[in-house]
Amino acid sequence: MILAGIAGAATVLVILWEAFESIVLPRRVVRSFRITRGFYRATWGPWKVVARLISSTKRRETFLSIYGPLSILVLFVVWAAFLIFGFGMLYWSAAARHDPILANFRTSLYLSGTTFFTLGLGDVTPHTEAERIFAVVESGLGFGFLALVLSYLPVIYQAFSRREVNIVLLDARAGSPPTAAELLRRHTGPQGFEPLERLLRDWERWSAQLLESHISYPVVSYFRSQHNNESWVGALTAILDVSALLIASVDNSCARQAKLTFAMCRHTVVDLAQVFHARPRSDAKDRLPAAELARLRAALAEAGFKFRDTPEADNKLKKLREMYEPYVNGLASHLFMEVPPWILSKEAVDNWRTSAWGRISGLSAPKGSEVSVDDH
Repeated sequence: MILAGIAGAATVLVILWEAFESIVLPRRVVRSFRITRGFYRATWGPWKVVARLISSTKRRETFLSIYGPLSILVLFVVWAAFLIFGFGMLYWSAAARHDPILANFRTSLYLSGTTFFTLGLGDVTPHTEAERIFAVVESGLGFGFLALVLSYLPVIYQAFSRREVNIVLLDARAGSPPTAAELLRRHTGPQGFEPLERLLRDWERWSAQLLESHISYPVVSYFRSQHNNESWVGALTAILDVSALLIASVDNSCARQAKLTFAMCRHTVVDLAQVFHARPRSDAKDRLPAAELARLRAALAEAGFKFRDTPEADNKLKKLREMYEPYVNGLASHLFMEVPPWILSKEAVDNWRTSAWGRISGLSAPKGSEVSVDDH
């Protein structure tokens, strides 16, 4: 019975530490053995397997979007079950010789459950001093656990909401899905680089906020965006593509800001890949072969974008891509998200131009420095 008490105390302490690391501790946990990490590994893999069997993109994304919120609720249930079990072991150990009622393990579990949820039914009560101490501690933990749950959910949804604002704003600036070609095309013109520089500065800050929130609360990474052709991985990839192309091909103030944005976005991608143990994937399909690069440059040149078209620039772009694309591919594979191309194979309609009743026709994105919509 002493071993049962030790096992029960260890279970309670481990779960309390797990909850502290997951909810209260604002930094990445590097400890290899974690119940929370095991829970997500055990549940996310089968969830992806089922998602692959769904042929409809819309239904598949809807199914994947359920996982993030549902996993939080199930994780709370798992923690609560472990705590009830741990205290049940403690009651059982303390009542082995002095309380024949709680000497039955099922009755000890029942007392633990009613005490944890502070039901206070009174049909089973603690008798020994140790049992009373455990009951007081467990009822206090029950209140504390409820407080953690109520405080944790708003923080999660606030982090999700902050992340999605810039992704939605990117729709009219870079297309749906966002691509480097479309973002640059929509920021050409006499004053195109000025708003582009502001956008890159905003995304430098956005990626820093994303890194901070998703390392503190990794479960937010599983929350999907509102539209099937949008994701935080895709948006981050598009900004990295644009920054890499500017660094390699232009020499102005926008290129200087692009270096800062590239550094922050690359830092975010690498660190989050480490959080999810998503190995860099260099075996994925080349996103920008020579033919696509030529098509990209031709499309941007037609839009008025001036850049260096030299072998040195191409080589520099290739080296920059090698710094982030393997990590992006690893993250996208783990989270079951699409990596956007550099340039779309055919024109796509922006999300803001569509609705359940149809789409706006005859309205194209402007080629100037600002995106605007004429009144209709």
